Amino acid sequence: MRIRPISPDRLVTELTERLAGADVAGRLRVAVDGAPAAGPDALAAALVDPLRALGRPVLHVRADDFLRPASVRLEHGRTNPDAYYEGWVDEAGLRREVLDPAGPGGSGRVLPTLWDARTDRASRAAYVDLPPGGVVLVSGALLLGGGLPFDVTVHLALSPAALARRTDPALRWTLPAFARYADEVVPTSFADVVVRADDPRHPALVESAVSS
Repeated sequence: MRIRPISPDRLVTELTERLAGADVAGRLRVAVDGAPAAGPDALAAALVDPLRALGRPVLHVRADDFLRPASVRLEHGRTNPDAYYEGWVDEAGLRREVLDPAGPGGSGRVLPTLWDARTDRASRAAYVDLPPGGVVLVSGALLLGGGLPFDVTVHLALSPAALARRTDPALRWTLPAFARYADEVVPTSFADVVVRADDPRHPALVESAVSS
């Protein structure tokens, strides 16, 4: 295992090249996974234009737009880390409306948002037709380990100290959930791409050692 420092711009370039060159039937389903402090939504957004420039149609979907209704999500309170870990994201809806249609044999008819958490109502978004060769980037927290069908997984890893330091004070109650995720799911052990993101200005790729 080796740690390769990389600039933020170069990280986007290398990820773009990897995704654009991925050989899958139909459409490519990509997870960009990480705690909010690691910026998974920002990284996914940064990949959109470079992929389009290489001729790949792209749809960026935020897991925060697929939350379960507040009556379910907040049943055990607004700051319950176990509930956050186990059931805030509507994984069934994400699979049904995004990942299955974008998968092998799927229609390509994808729903970009399902639920507006601010109003606690269905978003009423229109479906988008993602053609073969397209890429759907799903960004958010706690996306791996639950069996969601992704073709490529990117995990933004933070050390416990960096996670605590960079997490918004209003979200510090989520820290036990991310500790559970690291211990129980261990996304760094199986994600296709692992990025150490303790310092957003100086990320690093975790790579398998290659014998010379």
